[in-house]
Amino acid sequence: MEALLSQFTFLSDQALQGNKNFDPSAMEDLMKLFEIESYKAWAALELEEDKQVKGAEITMQQAEDYFDSVMETAVDEFRRFEEEMERESKAELSGVDDTAETVKKMGDLMEKGANIASKLYVEAAMKSAGFNGLSPNKVHPS
Repeated sequence: MEALLSQFTFLSDQALQGNKNFDPSAMEDLMKLFEIESYKAWAALELEEDKQVKGAEITMQQAEDYFDSVMETAVDEFRRFEEEMERESKAELSGVDDTAETVKKMGDLMEKGANIASKLYVEAAMKSAGFNGLSPNKVHPS
């Protein structure tokens, strides 16, 4: 492009000085060369733009792939965490159920023990009061 500008300056000086060797068709040829050079520059810019667009698309695809990978890893980790929490809660619930069953059995045994103790106490009280052979459920005829 610089060489064309230099040639244009040279031809313009010839035209302005009225040089008899000046050929107007040389100026037209030079203008055609300018046009060709500008089309080449335009094509080079478009080619560079296409390269940049393709590079941006590749980078964007890589970013999307990375994002998908990270999301998949996070979802897998969440599922494992959820499954572990579910197992732990089931184990804890089972432990609570076992404890509740044990406490219920112990309560039942304590109730039976209290009933037996109270019957024995009533019988002992009746024996000490002189009701030896009578059933505590029967009323004395006197």
